Amino acid sequence: MGLLSDPVRRRALARLVLRLNAPLCVLSYVAGIAWFLALAFPPLTQRTYMSENAMGSTMVEEQFVGGDRARSFARDFAAYRRKSGALPVAWLERTMRSVGLEVYTQSFSRKLPFPDETHERYMVSGTNVYGILRAPRAASTESLVFTVPCGSDSTNSQAVGLLLALAAHFRGQIYWAKDIIFLVTEHDLLGTEAWLEAYHDVNVTGMQSSPLQGRAGAIQAAVALELSSDVVTSLDVAVEGLNGQLPNLDLLNLFQTFCQKGGLLCTLQGKLQPQDWTSLDGPLQGLQTLLLMVLQQASGRPHGPHGLFLRYRVEALTLRGINSFRQYKYDLVAVGKALEGMFRKLNHLLERLHQSFFLYLLPALSRFVSIGLYMPAAGFLLLVLGLKALELWMQLHEAGVGLEAGGGPGPSAPLPPAQGGKHTGPRQGLDGTEAGGPDLPSTTAGLHCPYQLLTGLPVGRHYGTCCCTHRASWAPAPLCCSAGTDRPSSHTLGQPVPVAGATGGTAVDSRGLAALPGGTGPGCPGALHLRCPALPTAGPGPLPLLAALLECALLEVRSACLKHSILPSSGK
Repeated sequence: MGLLSDPVRRRALARLVLRLNAPLCVLSYVAGIAWFLALAFPPLTQRTYMSENAMGSTMVEEQFVGGDRARSFARDFAAYRRKSGALPVAWLERTMRSVGLEVYTQSFSRKLPFPDETHERYMVSGTNVYGILRAPRAASTESLVFTVPCGSDSTNSQAVGLLLALAAHFRGQIYWAKDIIFLVTEHDLLGTEAWLEAYHDVNVTGMQSSPLQGRAGAIQAAVALELSSDVVTSLDVAVEGLNGQLPNLDLLNLFQTFCQKGGLLCTLQGKLQPQDWTSLDGPLQGLQTLLLMVLQQASGRPHGPHGLFLRYRVEALTLRGINSFRQYKYDLVAVGKALEGMFRKLNHLLERLHQSFFLYLLPALSRFVSIGLYMPAAGFLLLVLGLKALELWMQLHEAGVGLEAGGGPGPSAPLPPAQGGKHTGPRQGLDGTEAGGPDLPSTTAGLHCPYQLLTGLPVGRHYGTCCCTHRASWAPAPLCCSAGTDRPSSHTLGQPVPVAGATGGTAVDSRGLAALPGGTGPGCPGALHLRCPALPTAGPGPLPLLAALLECALLEVRSACLKHSILPSSGK
């Protein structure tokens, strides 16, 4: 505290900060970039692990064998969609009822702010179809969601076929403790958002939709599936949601665990997992994946239907089947078994996923970087802004001290004293000093008030008693000038009155502020009469104008405070 209260030591510290500011900024910036690039290396990255005890084991026997049935459903769906030119709602309702689900539909419409890129339309309308599989062993208090989006450019027929085949398989099992909702949405994210808003009885996007006729319990988790063909070479997982939100890490670990169990090749950001982390190639590939994830989060948009579920505190993932030129091929049975295992483990949850991380970065599916390790990099980068702000504050402080020591260009003539040559009662200035005369003692030089921070005016001047001509460090025009004279009836007690154009007063030809003490006129004892210019004249640049406007606001606030404290007493 002695270092900050002693003016000599404080001035020496200010000079030291100003001299070392540029090297410190460069050092902090380089340290932040170096720390961020080092996140993909094994000393900072950690192996993933399952935190939720209910999902800690994959000892479940997947029994899904409905690959042929899924392909049959997919062919029928594609044929009916080509025939109708839209989502075959009637066929979906009939098929879902045939496998034993409670089927409901929801119509929605949305007016777009810009025309659709495909059809150049402003109004988009569609229909969502969903079926509910009721849990035979529990009340409908919790549920899981399996959703398939159907857009105008991609039919996603294989995913719809697998959804219907899994619904038929799940219907024959008796171990379900949570309701399962099988949802097929139209227009991709628009249909998903319409269904979620109606399910949670909110409207945050202006979507017009019909109310839902059937509901299940609170949604615990959701999985979205997108398939482009009957066979896949890998499953790519998308985790980035709206505004960079991420699902609980345990859900991602569950997906990766069942992919390893079934021999499925899983990717992140379209890239395979590095196998050797001891050499330089592994961390470099992980760094590319990590940078891609950061860019996806920085975009702020959801990279799949799962991103809209995260807004409602529902942990969700989007799985995309990739069919490339790799030698390993997997059919719908392998994908269905992985999904069955995930839903069976989610069925064991006793509470929402909460034990693992929500803020993390992924250089690979088997490794992660926690928030405690990547926040120092962000802290070093943000420190640069703090150092530059401190440098600007120190420069303004030094400018104020210099003006205080030099006395500025010189004060104008003081206002005429009160009748009898003396003022009655102490008056408090804007800088917090009190005195009984027009010339108040100076306080310690420094920046104590907001108007001094902007304009560079020194303290120790009583702007309510005499008006001194001070110049800001960047504005050649005077910030204060003498008030002139006016008649006692030219303004009301405690109210601010413009100096320029006041009755009997001299016009102010620059951006000025004036304040007079007195109860009935200039120099008379009593309440403080504040007078500010009607419109400050702009100097060179926007900062002087902002400073003058802020000073006007401060004087008006003080006038209002004095009015409330003086007028009731005068009325008595």
